[in-house]
Amino acid sequence: MMRRAKISIIGAGNVGATTAHWCAAAELGDIVLLDIPATENMPAGKALDLFEASPIMGFDSRLKGTTDWADTALSDVVVVTAGIARKPGMSRDDLLATNATIVGNVAEQIRSTSPSAVVIVVSNPLDAMVQRTLQVTGFPSARVIGQAGILDTARYRSFLAMELNVSVEDVSAMLLGGHGDTMVPIPSCTGVGGIPVTQLIKPERLEEIVTRTRNGGAEIVGLLKTGSAYYAPAAATTQMVEAVVRDKKRLVPCAAYCDREYGVGGFFVGVPVVLGAGGVERIIELSLLPAERAAFDKSVIAVKELVSAMNALTGWKSQ
Repeated sequence: MMRRAKISIIGAGNVGATTAHWCAAAELGDIVLLDIPATENMPAGKALDLFEASPIMGFDSRLKGTTDWADTALSDVVVVTAGIARKPGMSRDDLLATNATIVGNVAEQIRSTSPSAVVIVVSNPLDAMVQRTLQVTGFPSARVIGQAGILDTARYRSFLAMELNVSVEDVSAMLLGGHGDTMVPIPSCTGVGGIPVTQLIKPERLEEIVTRTRNGGAEIVGLLKTGSAYYAPAAATTQMVEAVVRDKKRLVPCAAYCDREYGVGGFFVGVPVVLGAGGVERIIELSLLPAERAAFDKSVIAVKELVSAMNALTGWKSQ
């Protein structure tokens, strides 16, 4: 009998619990849901509730909720959703100090308990938190990945489908750069049913859709008032988990560690990657148009500034 993959999800809030739901329903492996909540048994309650749905929905996945890191030992994939969520009026940068501490502590535990895992970071501000995870774990950079591009691209595809009144299945798109305000749309890699989007939507309207995509997370925070997005982030994370545990070789945008690639110089930015059992198996370097390249370079500068601010707060010095 083939061994099932072991997937540990750190943080049992909305994103973590919904990721557990999607992963279990897709039978991607056995799932450990870990949190250190005020109510000690909360992760166990969520895991048990989800397992009790399995006879109805017809999926076979073992689930365990825990507050003990020992239960996560030797995971194949660890998903990090831990950290405080954005509140209305709070930028991702506002989260920096608190979440750098939380994610740093999580990374220390992962290094000890699952030294061979692929780590998928979801915590915000994303580009800095995935850098923090690499710093503390010391893992090969291919095994530390940030979830951002799939989510941002999904929002972009959703808005394009709404604009054109077509199926989301027929919209393909690519976004690069940092997660959030500085993401970079690539119109030359965006199409609808094989037709370039620039033939279907006027430039000024396309720019409005791009702006809505950049503000996609803040839009949902503003609507919910008391929380942030979790269905789409969890779905995006699950796609990444599936690519790893099933060695799918998916070509998707992720926050990957780029050194010589795109001339980034050792930071995590959103780029197209081939995602498989080894994590980031290769980075795809696109030939960017001058305007796209300028926007990408601006995004990289913003990421570097964010990481520099985090390093100052944490006292991290390059090794």
